[in-house]
Amino acid sequence: MRDVCVLGTATTAFQRLPDVSHLELTRQAVLAVLADAGLGDGSAIGSVHFGNCALHLFGQPNIRGQVALLPLIRERRLSAQAPIVNVEAGCATGGVAFHGAWMAVASGHVELALALGVEKTFIPEAPTKMHELFEGGLDQLRPDTWRRLYEAQAPLCGTTFAPRRERITILDATALNAAWHMKRYGTTARQLAHVSSKNHANGAKNPNAQYRAELTVEQVLADKAIVGPFTRAMCAPVSDGAAAVLVCSADFLRRHGGNARRPVHVAATVLVNGTRERPDEPSVTKYAATRAYGLASLGAADVDVAEVHDATAFAEVAATEDLGFCAEGQGGAWAEAGASALGGERPVNTSGGLESKGHPLAASGLAMLHEVTLQLRGEAGPRQVTGATVGLAHNAGGLIGFDEAMCSVTLLRGG
Repeated sequence: MRDVCVLGTATTAFQRLPDVSHLELTRQAVLAVLADAGLGDGSAIGSVHFGNCALHLFGQPNIRGQVALLPLIRERRLSAQAPIVNVEAGCATGGVAFHGAWMAVASGHVELALALGVEKTFIPEAPTKMHELFEGGLDQLRPDTWRRLYEAQAPLCGTTFAPRRERITILDATALNAAWHMKRYGTTARQLAHVSSKNHANGAKNPNAQYRAELTVEQVLADKAIVGPFTRAMCAPVSDGAAAVLVCSADFLRRHGGNARRPVHVAATVLVNGTRERPDEPSVTKYAATRAYGLASLGAADVDVAEVHDATAFAEVAATEDLGFCAEGQGGAWAEAGASALGGERPVNTSGGLESKGHPLAASGLAMLHEVTLQLRGEAGPRQVTGATVGLAHNAGGLIGFDEAMCSVTLLRGG
């Protein structure tokens, strides 16, 4: 495999954007990533990996990337011959698109590849479509299977499984995981609030974040209850947006002049499917992290900054444990002690995370890579982690039993 470098990254602001089209979001992300890479156009891009989860709800079930990118192709900003590969993996779509672009370059098939995620999940005129979109992250061919599983495992978690139509079922399933962790390790709702408060403080420093107001721990706890132990502030919002990453071979980077910045190398990127049926079994994140660390010849202690998939505050707690940043069962206490805050032992979700930055499904994983790249370049402004040289992005999505259906872990190295 060839050495692969990140040439450019970009993200739009994440917001609820009912009047901004998929075509406009696509344009914004592509032009921004080309500008960041120092490219006048995308004619050299040999492969495009287009991530999207919800275009079928807008009348475009197939050839999504071909349709979204056609205006840019007509304008000769992209090559008409470069293949466009459509990618969908629930909330992990961005990480999977990035993996495809990396593979295209690492294998020697192309010199330059684009990973792009474009998403609109806010459909105010059709709330049933919004609900359908998020329920699609569960097995809808055999729904009785997971219902029976969650009902059977709920006593182990010290709670019940009682989903309601007004919220997405994945939140109820995640709440089971959180309840088990709280019962087993003594993790508290207050510790989850510390995670959320920290992420909203980081998001307040990010001009692209959906929520830019700081929240105290008490404000997080006092926010609207969603499903125990989660309040609204502990959960990712409904969002629209786009993000993109350009990767290239080391030879291309040298010819390009290094983009006048400290280069960022892809040390490892892996994908793993999740299937666990009990909350006390090893998670897909743990398997993915072990594989990524091994490929990169790095360990958790080498990571200076991380973006993890905090669809809920508990998801961050679980991820920091499974990624090896703290001991098993200690994620809540680790966060409460300030270890994951800016200036702490290992800052996590300096962008604000999904809870504050927002979560436009297919764009989220690529926005994580954008943030990590900014950190490794020293360009994160008030969110900058001093001396960061190794960064990690963890992107996961869908739900199979008690596991994310797909998990991506990527390690980037600066310098």
